[in-house]
Amino acid sequence: MHRIGFQTNLLRPFVDRDAPDFARAARESFGSVGPWLPWCHASYTEQEALDWFARCRAGELSGQAFEFGIFSTSDGELLGGAGLNQINPQHGICNLGYWVRKSRQRQGIASGSARALAQFGFDSLQLQRIEIVAAFGNEPSAAVARKAGGQLECLARNRLRIGGVAVAALVFSLVPGQVAAPVAAPAGRSQ
Repeated sequence: MHRIGFQTNLLRPFVDRDAPDFARAARESFGSVGPWLPWCHASYTEQEALDWFARCRAGELSGQAFEFGIFSTSDGELLGGAGLNQINPQHGICNLGYWVRKSRQRQGIASGSARALAQFGFDSLQLQRIEIVAAFGNEPSAAVARKAGGQLECLARNRLRIGGVAVAALVFSLVPGQVAAPVAAPAGRSQ
C-alpha cells in the first residue's frame, strides 16, 4: 500500500470506512467541484463512494491508476482526493487529477498533493511526463497546476467531455526535475 506524506497531510488509498466522509465531502463540494467533475453532485451517496473505491483498487491492481484520499495527519479529516491515472507505461506518461472539499480549498492542499504525486510518479513509477488537464474556465485547477510547477503547453480544443459536452482544456506538463519542491519530502511507501 502506497502512502505519501506532504506538508501536514497524507495521501493514502481509500478504504471502505472512508465512504461516509467521502460522501459528505462530495455533497459539501458539489457547487465548486461539480461543475468540473460531474461525479460530484448534491446527492452523492456512500454507495457511490464504495463503488469508486472498488474502481480505485482495480486501477491500482492493473497498474492503470493510483488514486488516493487526501487526509489531515492531525485529525484524519478527509480533505479530498488526488491520483495518477490513464497511465501509459509504453510512453511513461499519465494524467494527474485532484479535488479538495469546499471547506478546505485555497489552503495549498491540492498543489501539495500534486507535487507529492508527481514526485511519486517520477521516482516510484518511473514516469517521464505527467499531464494536468484543466477545463478552460476552471481557474482554480489551472492555478494549482501552475503552483505545482506545471508548464502550460496549449489550449486543446474538445479535450474533455463534461456533462456530455466537449470542452477545451489547458494542458500542463510536469517532467522530472521541474516539479516545484514540496514543503516536506514524501514519507515513502510501505507494502
